Order: sequence, then C-alpha cells, then structure tokens
Amino acid sequence: MDYKELANLIFPEAKEISYYEEKYPERNLPEGAIVTRFAPSPTGFVHIGGLYQCEIAKKLADQTKGVFFLRVEDTDQKREVENGISGIIEALKEFGLEPDEGMTNEEESKGEYGPYRQSLRKEIYQAYAKYLIGQGKAYPCFCTEEEGEEIRKKQESAKVRPGYYGVWAKCRNNTVEEMAQKIKNGEKYIIRFKSPGREDRKIKHKDVIKGNVEFPENDQDIVIIKADGLPTYHFAHAVDDHLMKTTHVIRGDEWLSSVPLHLQLFKELGFRAPKYAHIAPIMKNEDGNKRKLSKRKDPEAAVSYYEEEGIPKEAVKEYLLNIANSNFENWRRANPEAKIEDFELQLNKMSVSGALFDMVKLLDVAKTVISRFSAEKVYEESLKWAKKYDKELEEMLQNKEYSLKVLGIERGNKKPRKDISKWSEVKENIEYMYDEIFEAKQQNYPYQVINQKEEIEKILELYIEKYYNENDDKQTWFDKIKSLSEELGYCKDVKEFKANPGMYKAHVGDVSTVLRVALTSRTNTPDMFEIMKILGKERIQKRFERAKNAI
Repeated sequence: MDYKELANLIFPEAKEISYYEEKYPERNLPEGAIVTRFAPSPTGFVHIGGLYQCEIAKKLADQTKGVFFLRVEDTDQKREVENGISGIIEALKEFGLEPDEGMTNEEESKGEYGPYRQSLRKEIYQAYAKYLIGQGKAYPCFCTEEEGEEIRKKQESAKVRPGYYGVWAKCRNNTVEEMAQKIKNGEKYIIRFKSPGREDRKIKHKDVIKGNVEFPENDQDIVIIKADGLPTYHFAHAVDDHLMKTTHVIRGDEWLSSVPLHLQLFKELGFRAPKYAHIAPIMKNEDGNKRKLSKRKDPEAAVSYYEEEGIPKEAVKEYLLNIANSNFENWRRANPEAKIEDFELQLNKMSVSGALFDMVKLLDVAKTVISRFSAEKVYEESLKWAKKYDKELEEMLQNKEYSLKVLGIERGNKKPRKDISKWSEVKENIEYMYDEIFEAKQQNYPYQVINQKEEIEKILELYIEKYYNENDDKQTWFDKIKSLSEELGYCKDVKEFKANPGMYKAHVGDVSTVLRVALTSRTNTPDMFEIMKILGKERIQKRFERAKNAI
C-alpha cells in the first residue's frame, strides 16, 4: 500500500483538490487591491482589540478597492456561545464596519468564496488533508490522551521542549501498512502534519508591521484534523486564506510565534503565503505598569461598553485610527471637515509596541466629533440611546422642536460647543433648559464675585425692567449688559477693570455671571444669548424671581 491508497482509506469521499482550485478562482480586482478578513470565533463578546483589527483590515481593503470579508472560525464548538455569530455581525454593523462578503446572520452569507463558516467547510479541509497524506506530508496518529500525557511528563523530567516532534512523535514512523491495519482495526485517530522542519535552523520573515523577524523552524507535528473530523485553526486558516485569496492577514501579535508553522503549511500545501501584519495589542496603564486590556477586568474591553455609555461609533473609530497611525491626529487637525475614509492608513506606520488605551483622550475625541454633528443628529442619536438606557432623557426629548432648539445652541458655527462627549451626558448638560425638571430640583446658585443679596436683586430687576428686549441681536444684547453694568457701578470693559481694579466693584463678566447663574444655576453654560432667546421673557422673569427668593 502507498500513501495515496492510505489517503483514500481515510477520506474515501473527499474530492481532489483541483475541484476547489477551480471552484475558487483568482479574484478579478485592480492591481494592488488588498483582500483582508476578520476571522473571529463566536465564543463571547467582541473585544475592542478585535474591532481595532477589523477597522484596519476594512480600511486597507476599501482604500485599495479590494475586499474585506467576515469568516467565522467556529471549529472549537465546545467554546461557542449562543447567538455568537449574530453578536459579531451586530457589533460590526453598529460601528459601520460591514464586510463586503461573509456571514450576514447565524446561517446565511453573501459572496462567491464561501461557505464563510468553518464548520460548514469540513469536506474542503478533508480534501486538502487527503492531499497531504497522499504526498506523505501528513499521517494518522493513534496516540491516546493518556499516551500524550505520558510524553509530556517525560519531556518535563528530561527538561526538553514539550510537543509532538522528533523522537517524541510516536506514530510518525509507522509504516503505511501499520497505519492502514490500525484504521481497519477500528482504532481512533487524528491527522497530524509531518513537519519537515528542524529546530536548529532559523527562518527569516518580513512582517508588514514588525519588520524583519527571525525564528527557529517549526518541527512540531501539529494536529490538522481532530477526532471529530474538523480542522484545527492552523490548518483551516491556511486552506481558507488560500481559497478565499486573502492577500494580507491582519491579526494580533500573539500569533507572531506561529509564523514559522503557518509559512511551512502554506509551502507544503503548495500555496503562496499571504503577507502577515501583526498588530501590537491595546494596553492599559495600571500602577505604572503596562498590561493588555482584559475582558475580565476592564469594561471598556467589550465593544458593547461604548454603546451602553453612548460614546458615538464615529469617535471610537477616530480614536482607534489615532492609535493605528500617529499622523492621523495632524491629518484630522488639518482636515476637520473631511470624512474618515479620506485618511490613508499605512501599515508600516503602525507602532510595533502596544499603544496605551486612554479613555480621557477618547472622550476628548468624542467631544470634537459630537461638536461637528448637527442638532438633528445629536437629537436622533440621544433619543435612540435614551430609549434603551435612560427613560427620563427619553421623556425630556419628546418635544422634538424645543429639544432641537436646545441642542442647536452654539452648533454649526466656527467654534461649536464641546460640552458633550457621550449621549449619557446629554441629560446633565441640558436639563436646566426644561422648566419641569429645573423647578423640581432644589437649586444651588453659585454666584461668584458679586454675591450680595441687594446687588444680585438690583442686577436682575434692572435687566428685566430696562434692558431686556427679545428682538435684540447678539451685539445689541451684549452692549445692553455693558450699559447695565455701567449704570450699577461695574466696569463695562474687562481690560479696563484689570488696568484699574480699585476703581470698580467688579466688571461686566461678573454681572453676566449673575444673570447666567440666576437663569441656569450654573456658572458654565453654552451661549447665554441663545439660552435667553429660547427661554423668552416670561420664563426668564420666573427664573429670576425664583433665584431672588433663594438668596
């Protein structure tokens, strides 16, 4: 019996690999087009690191007129969670990272290079495993778990590398006849790759991000087909990336040490290897030490966290590009109105060491992103978030026309307001504009420099009696506050006050603070002229009376 007969004995139904080579031809894409993939396992929530990889993969495909596809690696079915695939698809959709091809729900997919779910590709893997066996490059291994444990213990005692290689590979040198007889006897087996490598030899490889790396060759006879007939990750990804014509594998740098094995598999299968780009992990600073963002310890590790907090997806994507390419920040500064798609990501400009995740920086990015949104967009996004997470805010936003006025304050001008970094902050930022909520709360009035009862009452009364006019434009309105200040003995010009502080009780800015605090019970708000325009005379008077009574 020869190896081809052995292969037929093991996989009698498997097709010739030529069938799949013809079924999945080269893609018809422009020169230089990049084909990338996101290939998660449906074993839990999507990690922010996964989203980071996904954004980079999609961006590279889009900017080269290539293809970005979603392949679900579900061969480890013991760890699979219910609706795991739907969770992945929803997360990508939420962040505007929908793939060009791949899974569209738990069962369905789009594209010509599927199935895009590894558990549905069993016959494909078996065809390529059969091919390797027929070439003498793979073999059935009959070692039991107990025998595997015994090998491990001996290796520990001998203080040698663990694994199935060299003299420790018990089934490697069985004759074809011995293997065939064991199969006919009904002995259970798995399929192992017969590595041609030697640990004392080195391989040199150029990673797109890490640059030149050097490793010992792989000499491990890894499992390629498990007892259940499904492949291991290593074997499946090689077959899939070849047939799906992946040009660039973008993945976390925990996979860097697997490069020797993966390149070896591609070579022995007769495939052209893709380019590998290993991304440094997103790190967190803890007591001065760097560590990876942890699913267990860090709520911000889960992409669902950003939806729950109401941090816009646009801000998360901008921040991740910030981490990916250090020149993104300068580009954004120079192109504040440009779409994120206009930025050209470059893999060779990515950091080789882990970037620190900075929530303060992310929220700062979010403030700028939200400041560019229209009032309509802020309203729609806030309401959508509130319906799920904050019933009180949802109730506040029922009067759309009024809410649009409130959210439109200082929006759409050269220096828009930057007081909101997430939708969960909207209520706190605007609730003073809603009389029912404002009046229901026991308000504190933090007057600053001018805090005497008589002075506050004079300012409020004189402003309403003499200076308020709802038809004033902004300049007229401010000129009147200057006149009010002068009439009551305050300096109408801040510079003049600073030059001669002893001549005045306070200045126009301090008078404005009295008006602002009486109106809103806050010292810091967006433009007071716009606030007064929305409130109108009757509501302003009512608030001034309430403020006077509270002194």
